[in-house]
Amino acid sequence: MTDGNHEELTRRTYVKGAGLAGAAGLAGLAGCTGGGDGDTSTTSSTTGDGDGDSSGGTTLKIQHWWTGGDGSKAVEALFEGFEEKHSDISIKSNPVSGGAGQNLKNVIKKRILNNNPPSTWQAWPGKNLTPFVEADKLNGIGDSVWSTNGMKDSYLAGPKNAAKLNGSFYAVPLNIHRLNNLFYNVEVVEEADVDPSSISKPSDLVAAMQQVEEQTDAVGMAHQTKSAWSTGQLWAQVLLGEAGVDTYNAFTSGKVEANEAAVRNALSIVKEYEELFNEDAGSLTWQKANGRLIDGKAAFFHQGDWAAGMYRSEDGFEFEKQWGHVPFPGTEGIYSLNMDSFAFPKNNPTPEATKKFLQYVGSVDAQKRFNPKKGSIPPRTDVPQDAFGPFLTQQMDEFKNSSAQPPSIQHGLAMPPEQLTKFEEAMKTFTSDWNVDKAYNNLTQVFA
Repeated sequence: MTDGNHEELTRRTYVKGAGLAGAAGLAGLAGCTGGGDGDTSTTSSTTGDGDGDSSGGTTLKIQHWWTGGDGSKAVEALFEGFEEKHSDISIKSNPVSGGAGQNLKNVIKKRILNNNPPSTWQAWPGKNLTPFVEADKLNGIGDSVWSTNGMKDSYLAGPKNAAKLNGSFYAVPLNIHRLNNLFYNVEVVEEADVDPSSISKPSDLVAAMQQVEEQTDAVGMAHQTKSAWSTGQLWAQVLLGEAGVDTYNAFTSGKVEANEAAVRNALSIVKEYEELFNEDAGSLTWQKANGRLIDGKAAFFHQGDWAAGMYRSEDGFEFEKQWGHVPFPGTEGIYSLNMDSFAFPKNNPTPEATKKFLQYVGSVDAQKRFNPKKGSIPPRTDVPQDAFGPFLTQQMDEFKNSSAQPPSIQHGLAMPPEQLTKFEEAMKTFTSDWNVDKAYNNLTQVFA
């Protein structure tokens, strides 16, 4: 979701992604929960082509979904930085485009089931990795990776916790995309005499959007409902802003009925927002909806901070002159996380090279190369800010000073894939009929 479905990718080591169809899930895989914080990589069995290549070096095999735009430029910078430091290791990239990452997930499931994983792959961390850990398909990397480069000291609690399952490290987060954003068109809100920074909670945003529609020709909020994920993401921020971090975390742990009033209230507020969306929300992509803000046809837009990439690429559309940003109302001091990471699969074809790559992913050098190009911020708090520009620098400061970093629901950090599928279905139904009672009942079944 952070890149869209781009198709073009160029690099000297890139090869086309295998066009594999969706594979079965991992739920039926046998095996006890394994791994841990110890270094198990050096005892992994090898499969596939092994560590060597025709030149006598090592070939690291990596799969990801950054196949175009800012993502491909960022991952190219990452790989080049690694190869500069490890001239004896070359990277064979096998990208899989499409499906907002789902196509890659299907490929990885199949490869894991066949005990033929790549060296590593791009994955959302947190509970998204639950099936792999429960099936004993990942190595713990607490000693071999997380004890290097000062990682444990430089990552804040949110990203560090997302790298763990059952108390053990299994992934290395590379970047952070913030989710609790509210973007706005400066000219439109000024014409409507609305101050975005004065909106104290999500329910108050309704009156601000109504004022926009009364005073201007713009709609209150640009949004897309063609796919349900944008609304699921929006609902999560409304819940966070209205009810707070503890209630948000309680919901993600399955305590839905115990927080019925808060869950229903957040649904009701999103339903009120829907009356102030652009009328064609059901036929747009998020990029097209974001274009309404750029064109001055909408006052507000909620999305992950990847949306700012469109603003930065628009000539004459400058931060704090034509567009601005505030944390989503009620979430001041909170940094809601979506992240990409790399994991260490067992049966690894290049265990030593994979260990070195994961160590590099967690380094200052890797994160200062990757994130400015990607339009994200580093999970490390000691990366220099000089290459990031004013918006991302502001985001970095707010991240460092945040009191909480809750993980994303919609992107799988906060709930396992099976529960996320049910959540997405609940939001798909909600965006089709905007029935609060039905949506609440569906959300009670997410963890059933």
